[in-house]
Amino acid sequence: MNPPTQDCSRCCKSNFAPLFGGTDRLYHTTKVRFQVVECSHCGLMQLYPRPTPQELKSFYPLGYWWAPDDSTVSRLEGFYRNAVLSDHVRFVWPGVEERQPVLDVGCGGGSFLAALRRRGAKVVGFDFSPQAARVAWRQNRVPAVSGVVTQAPFRPGSFGAVTMFHVLEHLSQPHVLLQAVHPLLRDEGRLYVQVPNAASWQFLLFGELWSGIDIPRHMIHFRTSDLVGLVEECGYRVLRTKFFSLRDNPAGLATSLCPQLEPMSRRVRGVHEGLPVRLFKNGIYLALVAASLPFTLLEAACGAGSTVMIEAVKV
Repeated sequence: MNPPTQDCSRCCKSNFAPLFGGTDRLYHTTKVRFQVVECSHCGLMQLYPRPTPQELKSFYPLGYWWAPDDSTVSRLEGFYRNAVLSDHVRFVWPGVEERQPVLDVGCGGGSFLAALRRRGAKVVGFDFSPQAARVAWRQNRVPAVSGVVTQAPFRPGSFGAVTMFHVLEHLSQPHVLLQAVHPLLRDEGRLYVQVPNAASWQFLLFGELWSGIDIPRHMIHFRTSDLVGLVEECGYRVLRTKFFSLRDNPAGLATSLCPQLEPMSRRVRGVHEGLPVRLFKNGIYLALVAASLPFTLLEAACGAGSTVMIEAVKV
């Protein structure tokens, strides 16, 4: 296949091999089928055809991030999220011990930054969605701004660390974001990036049904080598690589198996369910997540976890 209207996000060539097709299994925002293709020149996997900005906006329903409320279920969900986010905090914390401010790009509702702040870190959130930034401010007490990172209102060298969890795969030109935050870091500042790992066992098992594909929101599907190469090309040196996330890997496997049970998906899709039914479905999903834990630990130990997280230093 040689689509004339789309170039590879990495090498700018336009020769692709089709891998499989699919549509929105998680939020049901569209019935349009897209293809996942592989660049014949550099091997990068990406979405085809690339959605227009207006189309892409419609694929992100309002409230797709987690926002707490006063209900019992929400409090239980908050307890669970804080527990699994501790894994992210532990990975990042050694790089922010000097108490330099941390910028989280794609902060959503600010749960991760709130967890960092409880440890004493100075934090700032940034998100494309003004609604998400508002949730971070009002409900998690995290200072957050919304806009375009290339026009972010921060001075050079403002941050000791920048984090991006599940952001780069949503961008057709991820190098632009990595280059934009480079001057915002102080000398030898740390960059933390996490994306789904298209070289994982889960992808090999599920293919187009793997939750990490997330058609049509994921523009690029990174293998570990793709991510490391991109980060190094943008002026960073990779220090550590991690293939397990307590928040994402077991839940990703559970969602691949039963996307209709995923709690956020049910809420965003407006599934009507009373409190007993909601608790029952959440309980089944949590049990499935727990049952997925041994497999996800094994694949991560073999360097094939369903997410890859890296720590890099600005050079």
